[in-house]
Amino acid sequence: MASRQVLLFAAAAIAAAFLLAPASAEVFTVGDAAGWTLKYPATWTDGKTFVVGDSLMFMYPSDKHNLMEVTGADFRACNVTGNALGTWNSGSDTVPLAKAGRRWFVCGVGNHCAQGMKFLVVTADSGAQSPAAPPSSSASFISGAVSQAMAAAGAVAAAALVF
Repeated sequence: MASRQVLLFAAAAIAAAFLLAPASAEVFTVGDAAGWTLKYPATWTDGKTFVVGDSLMFMYPSDKHNLMEVTGADFRACNVTGNALGTWNSGSDTVPLAKAGRRWFVCGVGNHCAQGMKFLVVTADSGAQSPAAPPSSSASFISGAVSQAMAAAGAVAAAALVF
C-alpha cells in the first residue's frame, strides 16, 4: 500500500517537472523599446538565442508599417510584391516560432525594407543547446527539476522492487 503511494508521488513529481517545461518559452519584443519601426536596430538579434516554443512580438504603428514573412530570396532583394508567406498589420502581432529553421520578415510599406526594416530569425530546436549562449536560469531550473524528478523516480522504482 505504502509503495503505491510512493509510486503515485513519484509519478506526480515527474508530471509536474514536465508541465513546467513550456514555461521556459520566451516572448521577444522585436527591436525592444524601438519596436518594429524605421528605428529598428539592425543588431537587435545579437546575443539572443531563439528556440522552438518562443514567440516574436512585433509592435508598430499600424498606419505606418506592416509585417510580412517572405522567402530568403525576397528578403535579400527586399521584394515585397512577391508571394508573401504571411502578412500581419494589426500593430501588435505575435508570431510563434513553432519549428526550427530560418524565417525572414520585412516591412512591406514603401521602401522601408530597403531602409533596413528587415529581420532574419534563426530558430533552434528546443532540445538543442546553443554553444554560444548558456542556458537561462529558467532553463537550468527546469533541467535540474527534470533530472531530480527522474532520479527520484528511479529511486522509488528501485525501492518498490525491493518490497
